[in-house]
Amino acid sequence: MRPGVAGLLLACLLAASVTIARAQAPVAFTEPEVRRILHYGPWPQPVLRDPSNRVSGNADAIALGGRLFYDRRLSGDGAMSCAACHLPDRGFTDGRDRAYGRAALDRNTPSVWNVGFARWFGWDGAADSLWRQSMKPILNPIELAADANHVAALLRSDQELSAHYAKAFGAVPDATSADETTLVNTGKAIAAYLETLVSRRTSFDDFRDALANDDRAAAARYPVAAQRGLKIFVGKGNCVFCHFGPTFTNGEFADVGMPYFAAKGGVDAGRHGGIKELLADRFNLLGPYNDDASGAAASKTRHVALQHRNFGEFKVPGLRNVALTAPYMHNGSLATLRDVVLHYSELDEERLHADGVRILRPLHLAPQEVDDLVAFLESLTERSPTAQTGKSHPPQ
Repeated sequence: MRPGVAGLLLACLLAASVTIARAQAPVAFTEPEVRRILHYGPWPQPVLRDPSNRVSGNADAIALGGRLFYDRRLSGDGAMSCAACHLPDRGFTDGRDRAYGRAALDRNTPSVWNVGFARWFGWDGAADSLWRQSMKPILNPIELAADANHVAALLRSDQELSAHYAKAFGAVPDATSADETTLVNTGKAIAAYLETLVSRRTSFDDFRDALANDDRAAAARYPVAAQRGLKIFVGKGNCVFCHFGPTFTNGEFADVGMPYFAAKGGVDAGRHGGIKELLADRFNLLGPYNDDASGAAASKTRHVALQHRNFGEFKVPGLRNVALTAPYMHNGSLATLRDVVLHYSELDEERLHADGVRILRPLHLAPQEVDDLVAFLESLTERSPTAQTGKSHPPQ
């Protein structure tokens, strides 16, 4: 081989090795970035108790709710259950772009992992408690299509369900005039079960704790691509504005440039419509079924006001186990995490509300940055069989 060619080959190999070394080098985080990262834990957090639900955390209510969640008899025709749309092996979603039961609104089925930590429920926040949200599919004519009498009759007719109900709430009343209370209690039992669906630790959590403990050896086990993606997430991407805290969500609503025209015609008003529905709902926390005598739980509902800027806003989802819950966005229009990252990279600002403070800007990510941010998001998912099947939390 001629010397000149050999020298050129050597130079190329050295350049390639430098590039590889840089790609594998640990990421340096600034002190402000580290502080932001530490706010995402520790995980898991203690399971919250809902003061508006007197059986929150009650073992018999959890057992009853777990059985009802998977019981097709809860539906009017015996063909549907809650788990028919919230499939454990799909991250408690259904894998469809738009849910079977919410087809009229063209909405995606949200996961119920970590739902007990939420502040509002549904893409539009039309429910202010988990127990109220748990009642909605039961009554929805295009979901379980049941009513209070049907639910009460099921609980009276099944000895095992009746026994759990009696231990949690007292005997199921015989009088049909009390069936509405029985329906509400059913929602509260399902909510008690859903509160137990807390996702497990991920490789990100190990890295976060390693930073907290200044354990460099443990931190080095976190993939470098995920580290680079994390740096974008807490830095350049400013994703922390909406996705912060241990569940990676502020629990509120945002316009992120997604169209709100429904595929089957009409407009999905998002949070604007949700607030209208919430304030007109006799089962909200201002109503007679709130178990919190102090009134503190209802304060958030009491202070909700309808504003024009709420139009086209949808709930900011938590990101734990996000790799299991495709497709994404309120209408399921983005098939992969890469599509989600590209949406924010190439954001069309013309789709954003002009009302209020402009938060989002196109990120203009390089291809490597897109890969890195996807790697980080994937690291928020526990890859063990229990995470993907939900079998770590069976009905009791």
